Amino acid sequence: MPEAPLPAIRSLPSWLLGRAAARGRALVADALAEQDMRMWHHVVLSAVRDLGPVAQADLGRGVRLDPKDLVGILNDLQAAGLVVREPDPRDRRKNAVSLTGAGARLLKRCEKAARAANDELLAPLSAAEREQFMGMLRRISGTGD
Repeated sequence: MPEAPLPAIRSLPSWLLGRAAARGRALVADALAEQDMRMWHHVVLSAVRDLGPVAQADLGRGVRLDPKDLVGILNDLQAAGLVVREPDPRDRRKNAVSLTGAGARLLKRCEKAARAANDELLAPLSAAEREQFMGMLRRISGTGD
């Protein structure tokens, strides 16, 4: 069944961005699922690679994830042999999280899959339009650069 016209709603940039974001998340989630990875697990794994070894609390703040949710994700990642948690050498009361070799290899595959999904999302745009679009998204999202 075709969607109702809803011209007032569909003229809102926020509605269009939401629809594009939902499509993008679905494409990336499907691509990651093919690698047996979930979205937040991928985010945390990527952050551990970029920040590690990193104190668990700092990791949670870095990805803006509730500590109890982070613990569950880290438990999953550690059980799969993708990260290790060891006492932080700077503060033995804290855990430092590091990526394992298996985690680095899986992350590389996941990043390739996520890039392909994003290429599919942006396929209707030329290279110049993609660059311009990304610049505009950075500005309106408040993420800078």
